[in-house]
Amino acid sequence: MPLLKKFFQAFRPAEPPALPDPDVELALGALLVRVAQSDRDYQLEEISLIDRILARLYQHNAIEAAKVRATCEKLHAAAPETDTFGRLIRETTGLEERMAALDALWEVVLADGNAHEGEVKIVEEARSAMGLSYADSQAARARAEEKLARPAGDH
Repeated sequence: MPLLKKFFQAFRPAEPPALPDPDVELALGALLVRVAQSDRDYQLEEISLIDRILARLYQHNAIEAAKVRATCEKLHAAAPETDTFGRLIRETTGLEERMAALDALWEVVLADGNAHEGEVKIVEEARSAMGLSYADSQAARARAEEKLARPAGDH
């Protein structure tokens, strides 16, 4: 993956602080942040949801998850196209992890009860780059809707 590394380095400022090379976790986190910020209304509920998703998928405590999310916010702001993150996820994970990533993206899209066009576009770009089908995306969306419909204690 040296090409991806060079690509990301091209977006970094020459002086510190240098951003870490993205791994799967940071790539997914940056996509989650990108989706949440796409409607220009990055709310506390979305931030908290991203933290919970990162904690759930990568076994972090709340503080660790918040630190990872903060790094992901910087990566998103400095980073390349959505499909670059999606490709990194596709190239370094199996199908189950890619489906979990797609589920997480839909959770963030649907967190405010509305699937905004810009958010859906980002998810679809990421889905395609992750090598997943439209049917996979529809199934992930249905799982996210079901999860959000359950009372908080049942997740």
